[in-house]
Amino acid sequence: MFPFFFDWTFILILPAFALSLWAQFKVKRTFAHYSEVPSRSGMTGAQVARRILDSSGLNNIGVEAQEGSLTDHYHPKEKVIRLSEPVFGSHSLSAVAVAAHESGHALQDQAGYAPMRLRSTFVPAATIGSNLAMPLFFIGFIFSKSMGWMMDVGILLFVGAVAFTLITLPVELNASARAIRVLTNGGYLATDEIDDAKKVLSAAAWTYVAATAVAVMSLLRLLILRQSRD
Repeated sequence: MFPFFFDWTFILILPAFALSLWAQFKVKRTFAHYSEVPSRSGMTGAQVARRILDSSGLNNIGVEAQEGSLTDHYHPKEKVIRLSEPVFGSHSLSAVAVAAHESGHALQDQAGYAPMRLRSTFVPAATIGSNLAMPLFFIGFIFSKSMGWMMDVGILLFVGAVAFTLITLPVELNASARAIRVLTNGGYLATDEIDDAKKVLSAAAWTYVAATAVAVMSLLRLLILRQSRD
């Protein structure tokens, strides 16, 4: 067990983990800062999302409040945008930016955005891979003489999780780009406020960049460890 967790290959993912910690700190700090800055329009996150949806002919998509912070998401199957409490009823720049971002996902769904559809097909693989890949690989690593094949199964499952992470990055970046475009063209924010909204969404984007880096480097580590058992 000790060599598996602390062999030299662990060095490969340390920079990615460091980036992930920095990204989490950055998004929380940026969100908190602009949560204290009210938008001049006075519209809440829920109102912004509702207006964006209605103006795009998406009256069938609901907007609901959800407990927690930074738990905002769009559910394509249920056709609903769920906004966290700090976003749903707040008229801050952070709330407006996040609400517009989630609305961007609804716009992707409406347009049949290919990467979003592709990501949906990887959800089962990502769920299974996230839960089973490491345990199976670990068992195969320890008992490599008799159960080495389990390492290969673990790697294959992990590839599904990595693929999901890779596809998620362009989906999120595109949703943010759509959000900024809508906020600008729809007059939801003034020019200087748009710059601040970009900072909020840029900070959030770094969390997906970091997640991608961690996933890819973790896969590389598993491949190296697998090779060492041959």
